[in-house]
This record gives sequence, structure tokens and C-alpha cells, in this order.
Amino acid sequence: MTEASGLYLPPIAEPVRMIGRRRFDFSRQIAVMAIVNRTPDSFYDQGRTFALDRAVAAAVRAGAEGADWVDIGGVPFAPGPELPAAEEAERVLPVIEALAASSDVVISVDTFRPEVAAAAIAAGASVINDTTGIHDPRLAEVVADSDATLVITHSRAKPRQLFPRPQYADVAGEVAGFLASRVELALSRGVPASRIIVDPGHDLNKNTMQTLELTRRLPEIAALGFPVLAAVSNKDFIGETLDKPKPERLAGTLAAATASVLLGARIVRMHEVAASVDAMRMLEAILGWRQPVDPRHNL
Repeated sequence: MTEASGLYLPPIAEPVRMIGRRRFDFSRQIAVMAIVNRTPDSFYDQGRTFALDRAVAAAVRAGAEGADWVDIGGVPFAPGPELPAAEEAERVLPVIEALAASSDVVISVDTFRPEVAAAAIAAGASVINDTTGIHDPRLAEVVADSDATLVITHSRAKPRQLFPRPQYADVAGEVAGFLASRVELALSRGVPASRIIVDPGHDLNKNTMQTLELTRRLPEIAALGFPVLAAVSNKDFIGETLDKPKPERLAGTLAAATASVLLGARIVRMHEVAASVDAMRMLEAILGWRQPVDPRHNL
């Protein structure tokens, strides 16, 4: 369904949801997900928030800057050596606990391990963000046994493994088919549809041309009927499109996030929180979903 404005209105079966301590109406709301990586080798910040005090400060600051939720990761998606589950948990749990004690923002943990997911939920996380598309079905069972929401992401590699030169005959169709099959798996393991979010996996086992096409065809992902998460922030498809290094990709990131929302996404995962919140709140106002805070001009 579209409006004259060009906005794609996805057929979300259950747009109104309680996630953690916050209520969202994805029929007329954009959620901004901030990113805090407690890793020494993270894609964007290269370990800037690896130290516990810095990770906690960044998470709290994100909430203060208006983020709707904070995504905490202890292991990068990129290929690399395996990190023991116990060490991954040691990285993320103190940040979850500190943030839960100081803010009502939604807290998610970026993990593919069932044992880390269970510990994270017990510590205060209300979303499990699995970038491996439920590589381990037991993770879906952990979510089903809680009140948490599950983000199901398209990717093709095994966790932390290379996937060179990915090929797709129909990138959007194949991504949509994969997500539909993974949703069925989650449902079969007891996760209710009202607690599922899908993510097409921008750049994950995809090259720049494939990611650009996938973004243009985002309505095909949104047509699955679940809220769509667009994790576009500072990614290589933006850098390669604009020939910009990571520190200079904010404008491209905001453009990609805005386009994704107009094409059906309802959650955007972003590094630069304040600018992203302003951009998404402005977009909500333009779409008629939000009233201006201080309307005085020509009144």
C-alpha cells in the first residue's frame, strides 16, 4: 500500500507492541536503535567502547540523546577467531545491567548464542538481535521461553566465517524467502509473531550493488508483515557509493535510513544517535505522525 507521498505502508500484522518498558506503534513511528560494541575490533569504532566504563557511558548517553533502544554487542559479525561464550557474556552483561538500572530504553543484545541470549534476558535485555538468521535453533527456544523479541537477520555465512563473492539471481526475492523460512522456524519453536522483527542484512554477505538493489526493493521485505529493521549505519555500501571513509559517512547514512523508512522500514540501527534521532523525528513530522514541538512560525 502506498500514499501519494510515495511512502510505502507495510502490512504489519501487529504494529503496536510493548518491547521492554516501551510501547511502539510501527504504523506511525520510527524507532532509533543505537549501537554500543564492547569489542576491540568493531566495524565502526575500532574498540572505542571496549572498556566497560566507556561502554556503559556510551549506552547511557545514547538514551539521553533520544535513542529508543540500545543494541549491545560483544562479538563482531566480521570473520575472526571464535570468542568463548563465557567471555562474550562477560563483555555484554555488565553493560546491560548498568543500562537497565538507569534507563527505560529498550535493550537488545547482538548474539547468535543461546546461552548468551538467556543470560542477557535475565540481566535486563528485551530483544535478541541474531545476525546469523537463527543459525542455532535453540536461540529461538530461549526467546520463546521469555518475553523477549527476536530480530531475524538475513546472512549466509556461518558465524565469524568468510563468505567470498556472494552471488544472487534475485537478491530481494532470495532474502525475503530466507527470512520467511526463518520466521517459520521461530514460530515452530514457540516465538509468537508479535515478537518477531526482520532485518534484510544490509552488506551482510552482500556486495554494494546487491545492497543498493535490496534497499530499493525493501517493500518486498516489508511485505512479509513484520516490522523491518534497517541496519545501514556507516556501512561499506555507503562508503563505496560516495567514496567516503567511515568518519565521513553520516550524510549518506541519514539518506539511506530515510529512504529505508519511506520504503517500509520502521527501525533504524545507527551510530550517531543525536543526528539520527533528529532526522527520524523530522521525517515523522513530515509524514504527519508527529506534531512539531514548538510551532510558532507565521502564527
